[in-house]
Amino acid sequence: MSTENLFEQLRKDHEMQRDVLDMIIETSGESEARKKMLKVLDELLTSHAKYEEIYFYAPLMEMESTHELARHSVAEHKDIDDLLQKLKDTDMSSSAWLSTAKELKHLVEHHLDEEEQEVFRPAGKFLAEKEKTNLAHQYRDSMQSHRDISI
Repeated sequence: MSTENLFEQLRKDHEMQRDVLDMIIETSGESEARKKMLKVLDELLTSHAKYEEIYFYAPLMEMESTHELARHSVAEHKDIDDLLQKLKDTDMSSSAWLSTAKELKHLVEHHLDEEEQEVFRPAGKFLAEKEKTNLAHQYRDSMQSHRDISI
């Protein structure tokens, strides 16, 4: 059984998201590569946000000192989801698709950077070590049961 804490687990997923965003920007037209990368990105962002909200942000919402940070990050998940839907609804062969993909990349990277730099540290002060490890196991198990993605 892994001894990673929740922050390490989330950072791994963040790196995967960054990698997929880099790859999707390199695709062109209505290609199989673009279709595959969009499916992978959709799955990554959707499952990550869902389980991050359950296992990371829900406990933070309960604490006065981290409540607003958690609310802000969850709101950003909604913004990302809305832009992801716009990307999925846009014709892959249009120039608007790449513009929207780059906008999504910027938004997601801003969110991940902000989370890692401004949310993890205060959250780490209020979550006990055992809780960080337990939440990491629950998060990882939920993610693994939810998806099977190969990049």
